[in-house]
Amino acid sequence: MPEVTDGNGVGGRRTPPPTPAPASKPKPTSRVRMPAAQRREQLIATGRQLFAERGFDATSIEEVAARAKVSKPVVYEHFGGKEGLYAVVVDREVRALLDRITTALTAGHPRELLEQAALALLGYIEEETSGFRVLVRESPLMSGTANFSSVMNDVAHQVEHILGAEFKSRGYDPKLAELYSQALVGMVALTGRWWLEVRKPRKETVAAHLVNLAWNGLSHLEAKPTLITARRR
Repeated sequence: MPEVTDGNGVGGRRTPPPTPAPASKPKPTSRVRMPAAQRREQLIATGRQLFAERGFDATSIEEVAARAKVSKPVVYEHFGGKEGLYAVVVDREVRALLDRITTALTAGHPRELLEQAALALLGYIEEETSGFRVLVRESPLMSGTANFSSVMNDVAHQVEHILGAEFKSRGYDPKLAELYSQALVGMVALTGRWWLEVRKPRKETVAAHLVNLAWNGLSHLEAKPTLITARRR
């Protein structure tokens, strides 16, 4: 009987080929669990960006979860839904803007106070553009105590106290200080919304022109103004 040789030509029985080792399964990637407080901040930042880009109505919980790379139940767990997340985002922006403007009002002279208020608002628009977009977008959840208008009303009340003292010292009716404060703050706020899109000229130049119009107008107030059309009757 012929001798069977192995692969090396050595007599003896043929050695069976080694059995290939089973392919190792890839180890599942473990998701790093983010602390609850950190996850909450991440979701707030994500919601802020989406609400700024699309507004409240066009943003969905699915989009928030997808961009934050979490499941929908995680968002519900932290905020109860889209409305809860939106309320937190708006509340934070309201407080941030109001704090910025209030902190800026440090000067003693009324003209400098106008400059500081205008620069504070324009600075917020420049540095926190997403937050400002959230505030000025219309939403069914917007209430009188949590939106851009409420911030401007708070600022107007501060300006009212300043103008009231100035009016009294110059012989004007101090009761009209509220009207003028709303007009001044409204002028700055509306200009700020316009500057949000154009970003020209520089914020310092915009503030200077706003104050130029406001201050020079205030400097030449008539004690009892009347409409020209009414004078012709």
